[in-house]
Amino acid sequence: MTLTAAILFAQAATALPAAAEAPMPTGEAMTSRIEANDARLFWGFFEGCDPDAVADLVHPDFRMVHDLVGLPLTSGQQMLDQSRERCAARAPGGENEGYRNRRLLVPGSRTIKPLGTWGALEEAHHTFSEWRGEELGWVQTGGGRYLHIWQWMPEEGRFQLLESLSLDHGPAPQYPPEGAG
Repeated sequence: MTLTAAILFAQAATALPAAAEAPMPTGEAMTSRIEANDARLFWGFFEGCDPDAVADLVHPDFRMVHDLVGLPLTSGQQMLDQSRERCAARAPGGENEGYRNRRLLVPGSRTIKPLGTWGALEEAHHTFSEWRGEELGWVQTGGGRYLHIWQWMPEEGRFQLLESLSLDHGPAPQYPPEGAG
């Protein structure tokens, strides 16, 4: 055995054991983690306008498929960069200074299902609103449905958003509904 091989063998024999991989949570534990991630994610990219606060939720290989525009995002970095630009435009002196929008989950519309021990599928409906000033307040501008694929990262013990399918976008429904009395 050469000296180099002996040194490498000795280093391997004394190396610290690898960190234990965390098993993917199941049942209510999985559901509550995905729900918390969803709330943080949409706050960071919409109303809170702080993408850096939620960057840890976005997988580097993230991609988004959208029914109105096709494939608008092909990486987690692209998603973060575009959001930073939009948030900067809302800041004082920006071209959209003062713009505010909000995303709200439609209560009762969410389902979360495991994808083996690899990840989870989240599906729900949500609505979008824009702030129109003190006189009008928040005005619902539309809504849609989404499917998120959350990959379990066992080395880190957390889920990251790998893919988003954003579908069924449309105008805000009339409220109160026609004929309501």
